[in-house]
Amino acid sequence: MNIWKIDPAHTDIAFSAKHMMVTTVRGKFDQVEGELQLDEQNPTNSRGEIRVVATSVSTGFEQRDQHLRSADFFDAANHPWIVAKVTGIEQKGDRYLVHTDVTIRGVTRPVTFEAEFLGVVKGMQGGRHAGLHLEGKVNREDWGLTWNMGLEAGGWLVGKEIKLDIDIAADAAAEEQSRAGAA
Repeated sequence: MNIWKIDPAHTDIAFSAKHMMVTTVRGKFDQVEGELQLDEQNPTNSRGEIRVVATSVSTGFEQRDQHLRSADFFDAANHPWIVAKVTGIEQKGDRYLVHTDVTIRGVTRPVTFEAEFLGVVKGMQGGRHAGLHLEGKVNREDWGLTWNMGLEAGGWLVGKEIKLDIDIAADAAAEEQSRAGAA
């Protein structure tokens, strides 16, 4: 099993949530790091950890981003990292179910993502690159992100369900690169 480093320049951690029950707000996290232990022969044996900098949340509207960083939501000053650690993988046809423990604000909850392994390619500099796509849904209140406002017409300002759309690019670690070059 080889170690792969998350490529932050080509990895996207995107999310969306309902706003005022009728529109969708989209955002992403701009700073991510982590490692994967990929078993290319049997992907269900793979593991990994992705770490996201909570202050890197970006929705295109700075006032909303500041609110998301505050104690009402991520409390980034006290909890600077959002961490997802793979606990198991199941094959489901040509896709996978990736079981993780996700920690936000010091609270850890299980989350299952539907995933597609996009393959491994040789890069322009000779290194090996892997790609994965994951999708999932979480209830933000499971992590204590409960801030909300009731609407005069009924319902809530911010939806509870958060959709996650994640594209991961990873590069084979330097040790593997040097072994491949020596072969």
